[in-house]
Amino acid sequence: MGKNKLARWTEFGSFDNVIQPKIGDISGKDHELKGNWNKKIFKNENPVILELGCGKGEYSVGLAIMYPDKNFIGIDIKGARMWRGAKTSNELKLPNIAFLRTRIEFINSFFSNDEVDEIWITFPDPHPGGKNPNKRLTSPKFLNLYRLFLKNNGIVHLKTDNIELHTYTKKVVGFNELEIISDTNDLYGEDFSDNILSIKTHYEKLFLKQGLKINYLSFRLEREKLVEDAVQKAR
Repeated sequence: MGKNKLARWTEFGSFDNVIQPKIGDISGKDHELKGNWNKKIFKNENPVILELGCGKGEYSVGLAIMYPDKNFIGIDIKGARMWRGAKTSNELKLPNIAFLRTRIEFINSFFSNDEVDEIWITFPDPHPGGKNPNKRLTSPKFLNLYRLFLKNNGIVHLKTDNIELHTYTKKVVGFNELEIISDTNDLYGEDFSDNILSIKTHYEKLFLKQGLKINYLSFRLEREKLVEDAVQKAR
């Protein structure tokens, strides 16, 4: 590990708005913050919104600035990346943002029924080619995890440069008859006036410089509806 990366790692662990549980503390167990984020971290009863695979945390920070009456949690496994978002939010003294270092597979160890209002998935690994669709953060496997803590009909947002991931997600949503709120294959080529979509991550800026179009899909996830795999059902 390089000097700069090691220094960032050390500083990241010192931030008050960072939670870094050990795998042994959460594997098959509930973390002490499950059901207690508003009480123990944010000290209010405002809505809780997650950014999954948050990377540098730009979207979480941007949302926290834009919506001071909501609470945001950036989640990723790579602390050296999240360092940037945690440091910026500390410098800006943002009280409504926290960062959780964990794998998304363990997410149900941290959140209880109805604790989360919305989920953002911004430029995740698309796992192209269809060999590992269950690793996609919008696969039925993960959507069924989110159902357990997302409020009924809570919104899931997906921003991606990858048309294959967008198409796959839309197919899963359509097959399960979930309500689509917004859908586009060219976010900045259409008239989307919602400022919430104007935040650009580090990777998004790189994609736009390459001339790639940004896909966006938002839909509601029903608590009682088991999300099924459209591909498996078609066989």
